[in-house]
Amino acid sequence: MAGTPALEIKGLQAWYGESHVLHGVDMVVQPGEVVTLLGRNGAGRTSTLRAIVGLTGARKGSIKINGHETIDLPSHKIAHFGVGYCPEERGIFSSLSCEENLLLPPELKTGTKGMSVEEIYAMFPNLAERKHSQGTRLSGGEQQMLAVARILRTGARLLLLDEISEGLAPVIVQALARMITMLREKGFTVVMVEQNFRFAAPLADRFYVMEHGKIVEQFGAAELQEKMPVLNQLLGV
Repeated sequence: MAGTPALEIKGLQAWYGESHVLHGVDMVVQPGEVVTLLGRNGAGRTSTLRAIVGLTGARKGSIKINGHETIDLPSHKIAHFGVGYCPEERGIFSSLSCEENLLLPPELKTGTKGMSVEEIYAMFPNLAERKHSQGTRLSGGEQQMLAVARILRTGARLLLLDEISEGLAPVIVQALARMITMLREKGFTVVMVEQNFRFAAPLADRFYVMEHGKIVEQFGAAELQEKMPVLNQLLGV
């Protein structure tokens, strides 16, 4: 449907066991947007991504992906709506080569064909060079590229990326920034959790700021400069 958000969250609450971690999150992401979730550690940013794909405990509220309500669905069914989640820990299989890791995920029945291995290697030349290397022998940056590339193989069009720049060398961070720009140009929708504000700021179309499991501020890229005093207060950057 024209005008349907890629992701629409209303009144989202989530728990880990008895711990109530999200307290009524509202967020809308349009197709083709890059949106960044900002906030201090423990604000609920990663929990929001995990809740979208059903990896928290109990959830209440509404999570619509391309207009489809998914709040009561298990993770494996949510994935078939074209969602790819790249967790902070990356999840590379150490016993498999780079290319075997890449070929592992099945293509989802999303109606959109996943990227071919050739397309992946064109986007990530480092992975082409290291395709026969064992997963754990890749550098941190190469593992991060592989973790994102694996998602692109599935046909997912909504990408949830958690701290992909963390702990990486500046040259690798720049390569990841180029990747995000290319994905936007190809029509992918990206929701990023980022601590590295310098990395996220030039890439995002819009920003949401979280505190204590709630969205406390939202604004577009054009408003970034005027919002810096508020961000300094909320983030301590």
